[in-house]
Amino acid sequence: MMPVSKSSGDGFSRRRFLANTSALGAVPLLGLAHLAGAAAPPETTKVRILYAPAICLGPEFLAEEFLRLEGFSEVEYVPMTYGERNPSLAKGLAEGQADFTMETAAGFLPVIDAGPEIVLLTGIHAGCLELFGGDRVRALRDLKGKTLAIIEEGSPDQLLLSGILAYVGINPRTEVKWLAAKTYPEMVRAFSEGKADAILAFPPQPQELRALKLGKVILNTTQDRPWSQYFCCMVGSRREYVQKHPVATKRVLRAFLKATELCAREPERAARLMVSKGFEPRYEIALEVLKQLPYSRWRDFDPEDTVRFLGLRLHEVGLIKSTPQKLIAQGTDWQFLNELKREMKA
Repeated sequence: MMPVSKSSGDGFSRRRFLANTSALGAVPLLGLAHLAGAAAPPETTKVRILYAPAICLGPEFLAEEFLRLEGFSEVEYVPMTYGERNPSLAKGLAEGQADFTMETAAGFLPVIDAGPEIVLLTGIHAGCLELFGGDRVRALRDLKGKTLAIIEEGSPDQLLLSGILAYVGINPRTEVKWLAAKTYPEMVRAFSEGKADAILAFPPQPQELRALKLGKVILNTTQDRPWSQYFCCMVGSRREYVQKHPVATKRVLRAFLKATELCAREPERAARLMVSKGFEPRYEIALEVLKQLPYSRWRDFDPEDTVRFLGLRLHEVGLIKSTPQKLIAQGTDWQFLNELKREMKA
């Protein structure tokens, strides 16, 4: 995911976040706290989570108190620094910077394609991304021959845009130009000055672009098919962690899903907690995003469908070598999710 824009104040202060981790309190949430301790204790009481600030990743941050209820006494949030060497959370996870992360499916697939270091465990929600076009762009097919602003070569926004382009018959390798802007504010500047014809935005960036009256939405992945039918953000872990700590892995995933349920069922409460943790200073913006995103989809959608659909798009245009079948076999493990779906019935 892209870093939060600078217009969000000082954004996600790690010190402030860690100082406010008691915001959830010890009270049971959604009637799910009793599940902690219902199985064997975790093999390790430490877990590290790699993060980048974006409101759609709310469950990742709201999971901390649930993780403590699950028996983790050491919960470390590791900040992600983007750059040419490390353009995605998934790559940072593969390099051992942390044990778990949330990332777009598009960000995970090339890393799975490159090696066996990480494994996908679940999808979290569909949608959340909006593609804004400038004056010369009225529809997706108008992007042919245009310039698209991205963070870095190989970053998740470029990969997802490549899948979108491939779906409408545009070769992302030869039929568009990419402008690597390094930061989101620079992407916005290039877009506002007409140097870029389109920009892909993650919450709260779409809300900010609308406030600035920049461009128009030509694709909303929360609403527009087929993208609304697949997961955007997913949870992945280091394969070594999963193999060594299967009980801990299941408990971590359960904490993530409890936090996802909180976002789905009590968006007002989740928004207040995000503000109290310093993750997003604007309650109204946080609430708007949480209400719009279909967090309950983790129960209904098959994450394998997302890997198959997006993997095929990226494979067709040569951005990954593995077929969807190989990606699924090499880089997914749904056993924990399937068990938790049975255990956490609504």
